[in-house]
Amino acid sequence: MFFDIEKIIEKHRPKAIFLENVKNLQAHDSGKTFEVMMNVLENKLGYKVKFQVLNSMTHANIPQNRERIFIVGFDPKQVKNYETFDFPHKLPLTKTIHNIIDHEKQDDIYYYKPSHQYYPMLKNAIITRDTIYQWRRVYVRENKSNVCPTLTANMGAGGHNVPIIEDDFGIRKLTPRECFSFQGYPENYVLPASANSKLYMQAGNSVTVPLIQRIGLEILKVISN
Repeated sequence: MFFDIEKIIEKHRPKAIFLENVKNLQAHDSGKTFEVMMNVLENKLGYKVKFQVLNSMTHANIPQNRERIFIVGFDPKQVKNYETFDFPHKLPLTKTIHNIIDHEKQDDIYYYKPSHQYYPMLKNAIITRDTIYQWRRVYVRENKSNVCPTLTANMGAGGHNVPIIEDDFGIRKLTPRECFSFQGYPENYVLPASANSKLYMQAGNSVTVPLIQRIGLEILKVISN
């Protein structure tokens, strides 16, 4: 996809570019992938680029441990003060998982029945309601930081990839609505009319909205002056 992005930039020459990817992009193929990207953006296209790894729980006040690399570039011919751009500073995390988890009874499809083959393992491993767990088929891992683990597109590939909790009604997966909320989507956001598997995938593939807004505002400050 990056080379399609290159063509778009080359044709339209936007004042600013804003890209996001997984943290490990920098290390992919021993750093060669990232080197090629930077070479295209800076040397071929002539943009002045800054990049930084930011976490949703440290830079957006969203209780999800989500590290992503953000790449911002400016066309120096159109944006003379490009050097004034800075990524947003850290924010204190004042929200917890309990600000997002719905404590009402959810649809039965989200709960593990006692007859489920892995229910005994889940029941034995889940010992507190103040955390979110990850089920990795053969083991259950507690997320001890009291935030949601990184949501991934793999959630749409099977129930074992969806974070799980215990509430007053049993052991269940996070709902698609909760997953979108852990990405910072507002309460009035209407979920697409798709199957749950697709919604989980979309939530995992999405970005943390408040963090994107914060970075976007810093970009606007630069290109508006």
